[in-house]
Amino acid sequence: MMFDPQVIIEKLPEIGSGLFVTLWLWIAGVLGGVIAGFIVATARRFGGKIVNVVLGAIVEVLRGTPFLIQIFLLYYGGPFVGLMLDPIPCGLIGLTVYSAAYYSEVFRAGYASVPVGHVEAAACLGMTRFQTISRIQVPEMALIVLPPAINLAVILLKESAVLSIITVPELTATVSAIGSQQYAFLEAIFILAIVYWIIVELTDRLGRMAENRLSRLRFSKA
Repeated sequence: MMFDPQVIIEKLPEIGSGLFVTLWLWIAGVLGGVIAGFIVATARRFGGKIVNVVLGAIVEVLRGTPFLIQIFLLYYGGPFVGLMLDPIPCGLIGLTVYSAAYYSEVFRAGYASVPVGHVEAAACLGMTRFQTISRIQVPEMALIVLPPAINLAVILLKESAVLSIITVPELTATVSAIGSQQYAFLEAIFILAIVYWIIVELTDRLGRMAENRLSRLRFSKA
């Protein structure tokens, strides 16, 4: 069997379409997960013991079950409780909820990493709880959580390939279909590996740039 790049070249429009679906689902899912995860972590931190226990239990369930199982339950089990979703909305909701559970733990660890003395100093200055969170804890936490948040985004990009199981027309599903139709399995695997590697490298570089900029900003204000 010979490696034939022409097969991939002829299918570039289809591959581009699948890549677009992957990217927007991934970006939207990560952004939604960051927002929801931050809200959950903040609620667990400042919402009292009952809120912490309830949200903590939900987070542990989501983190303790594979993404594939969650997607299957949402897509195939949803109709049994009146929740009927098309593949793309189902994938977006599933990816957002799954990522929110992990990002909530990232932010929770970030809150815990802020020195207690800084919080106490804010209280001595008469700052309210909201002012302490917005002016002290969140800015300091941002630099701490950025590296693990970027790593988690990379992991979620790879997890998005699972959405092909529920017929979401993303990159993995599109390229796999091309490989099956054209009997070009080697070419399909090769292009998948290259595209995911490029996205991961770009994400890593952007994350490092953001981390360096935050570091300079932090020390310039120190």
